[in-house]
Amino acid sequence: MKPKITLVIGGCRSGKSRHALSLADRISGIHKYFIATCMPQDDEMRQRVVRHQAERGNGWVAVETPVHLSETIRDISPKAHVLLVDCLTLWVSNLMLEHADPDSIALQAERLTESLRNAACPVFLVSNEVGGGIVPDNFLARQFRDAVGLVNQKIAACADEVIWMVAGIPVKIKPAQGAPDAG
Repeated sequence: MKPKITLVIGGCRSGKSRHALSLADRISGIHKYFIATCMPQDDEMRQRVVRHQAERGNGWVAVETPVHLSETIRDISPKAHVLLVDCLTLWVSNLMLEHADPDSIALQAERLTESLRNAACPVFLVSNEVGGGIVPDNFLARQFRDAVGLVNQKIAACADEVIWMVAGIPVKIKPAQGAPDAG
């Protein structure tokens, strides 16, 4: 049976990371990898990273991967029992900082879906829903929103399960294969 891919998506402070961690922690096995896309640039972000590390505990091996996400998943999944990627939104931001244009980001998203399809273990991914607000007033912000939206669509299409977090409450919007439909 193919390992399951789960996308946990929601707004800021919706409980996405905590929920994804609780789901990933249910996977048995000792080889648990947390793939961090964050590149802390200030004290506040460094404090967030420390908080997230404390929430995970010692059972997780952290791998910092700001840009080369598909390669990391490809290389680590054969020796892992579970992977948790947090988060796709920062990954897109990092790609943009590397001067990636929209076509390049779309290509990276395709590579990511390919690595997910070939992953040897369950993979949980966290991302922000960025399309629920007003249209940004500047080009860079619109480009970022569009790139994250595209990545989210591609990963959601590839995922077996998609969970939308709202005020700390998980809402399943795409059931796992073989699961009864909620409709």
